[in-house]
Amino acid sequence: MVSGPRRPVRRSSRPKYIPKRKVCAFCADKVKEISYRDIPLLRRYISDRHKIEPRRRTGNCAKHQRALSQAIKRARHIALIPHTPAQMRKAGVSSPR
Repeated sequence: MVSGPRRPVRRSSRPKYIPKRKVCAFCADKVKEISYRDIPLLRRYISDRHKIEPRRRTGNCAKHQRALSQAIKRARHIALIPHTPAQMRKAGVSSPR
């Protein structure tokens, strides 16, 4: 097996990027429970396609992410939050972002 000349590996002098650890907003504010009636709060955790944002994007801890998703599902069930963007357009409401 014949190969060409080996090139030296370049090492960067910059340190590797280490992202800052996200802190759960609910733990920081010491929120006891997340209510399905708090629509402005819930809309912050829904994407523009009306999906529930994942933990890695929101920075919530597992306990509060479970409570948040349960509250969003309850609010959807009683029609406080639309399920799809089409329902949002039909209602004539602008995007939450």
